[in-house]
Amino acid sequence: MAISILPERRRWFIIFVIFLAIVFNYFDRQIVSILKPVIKKEFQLQDDGYAFILNIFTICYAIMYPVTGWLVDRFGAKLIMFFGIIGWSVACIGGGISRTVGQFTFFRGMLGMAEPTNFPAQLRVVTIWFPGKFRATANSLCVAGSSIGAIIAPPLVAWLAITYNWHVVFIVAGAVGLIIALLWVLIYKDPPAKILQESTGNSSLKEDTGFKWPQLWTTKSLWGVLLIRFVTDPVWYFCLFWLPGYLQEQSGLTLKEMGLYGWIPFLVADLGAIGTSAWSDYMVRKGKKPLKARKIMLSCVAILTPFCILTPYLPSAFSTLLIFSTVAVACLSWLFTISVVVAEAFPTKNVASVLGIAGGFGACGAVLFNYFVGQLMGKIGAEQIFIVMAFLHPIGVIILWTMIKPEKPKQD
Repeated sequence: MAISILPERRRWFIIFVIFLAIVFNYFDRQIVSILKPVIKKEFQLQDDGYAFILNIFTICYAIMYPVTGWLVDRFGAKLIMFFGIIGWSVACIGGGISRTVGQFTFFRGMLGMAEPTNFPAQLRVVTIWFPGKFRATANSLCVAGSSIGAIIAPPLVAWLAITYNWHVVFIVAGAVGLIIALLWVLIYKDPPAKILQESTGNSSLKEDTGFKWPQLWTTKSLWGVLLIRFVTDPVWYFCLFWLPGYLQEQSGLTLKEMGLYGWIPFLVADLGAIGTSAWSDYMVRKGKKPLKARKIMLSCVAILTPFCILTPYLPSAFSTLLIFSTVAVACLSWLFTISVVVAEAFPTKNVASVLGIAGGFGACGAVLFNYFVGQLMGKIGAEQIFIVMAFLHPIGVIILWTMIKPEKPKQD
């Protein structure tokens, strides 16, 4: 069941629906960070209790990410993404009707189980529908929904919570997700032979050869991607889960002010990451090898992240927003383009699996970092947190250049 549209147009409609799905994927996960003071008061939590709820979500997310990557490669993007959207929408509604911390934590775990379906499915769709010279741009437009979700979340969450209550925020988000699931079923189908030939070099998905699951673990590039996600993802998770609370508890913003200004770093990050992705595609069109173009761009933006070390010494919430707007550009550029690096380095048949494994490792890094932040934030100061974050992306640059290369399975 799909609407009849010309393939060249359909791929952009598909990108738009994925964009919407990712918007509300990130909106759903941002709700807790924006309502952190409210949730802590409602369930009588301290920062370590709040970190525990975050880690239940993140551990479930980490476990399911590799599984959903394999499922996408095995059963296709359409089916797996549909069930993923249904799953996280139901989980969000469940969070809204929760009355105890146990119920709320359960549904945050369910959200973590369902949300990883999004990105492996999205990367497979971009890989089979778009050639290399447009792939990073298409991918960035698609994944831009992550920061758009973070942009609309502060004002919308604040308005709904102030006008109604915190339960309504979760229920509205879940209902929107169910509508997006219906749109996905109506719009998506696999590309025709002509589009597939241009994007992958094969006229049929069945012709593509790839690594078997055990073989993937013998490739140096897989371990490189895993290490990159493990060390760089925590900085973005801090922006999502801890920055809104930091701005309220350390910088003095009210919930209303958070709604007015808290979206700024995410808008800057979105525009910056789309721009850096377009720049890497421009280098490809000018003759640069795709994988090298991605490496050059990522290396250039990584120099922005060390500025976060200044955060504890800044005089105002505005200056903190300014610094994290800069840091967020680097974070999102890396998240956008590491997916494209996977598409350039591995066979089409394996891209969802590789991204799934890598996303799981990235979430594991975030679990450890959440624990670290939960122990330090508000107790002995935040200086150590920002010192650690300052060096994570530069470490990622070293791994990128020394471990990532095109991987091809050996022919029997």
